[in-house]
Amino acid sequence: MITHVPNVTFKTRVRNEALGGSNPFEWKDVTTADLFANKKVVVFSLPGAFTPTCSTSHLPRFEALYEEFKAQGVDEIICVSVNDAFVMFQWGKSQNAENVFLLPDGNGDFTRQMGMLVKKDNLGFGMRSWRYSMFVENGEITKLFSEAGYQDNAPSDPFEVSDADTMLDYLKSR
Repeated sequence: MITHVPNVTFKTRVRNEALGGSNPFEWKDVTTADLFANKKVVVFSLPGAFTPTCSTSHLPRFEALYEEFKAQGVDEIICVSVNDAFVMFQWGKSQNAENVFLLPDGNGDFTRQMGMLVKKDNLGFGMRSWRYSMFVENGEITKLFSEAGYQDNAPSDPFEVSDADTMLDYLKSR
């Protein structure tokens, strides 16, 4: 099991009003050092934006409990998905996500190096992330909750331990 987050550069899109027009966004590289250095971060990863469990339960619950996570000393909550920046942006808008940072892992580099990249060809999804959550302190993974049954083309999508409540309970018990 890995003990530190992988060293990866993510391709993100950020708003830049100076660009003007109907699409005032530009590309910005964000590294794992940018995201995790000297911070306490909760990360959860899911199979895909706009998918049922991810949209009705996984992301909304982390969003709803944001202030409780902050009260436990968490600096940021990050949702990782093997989707591109455009999809993650639109999903965030549709979910009214204001507190959770939606991080696109479009190439799956972070997910692969985490050992969580799986085939979901049986659903027509291609390569996606296995569902998990983790608590990261200054780049070190101090707790990882991974759903049971990790495998390519899994017949189900378990959602038992990577949820917001399990992570919050863990943080409160530390």
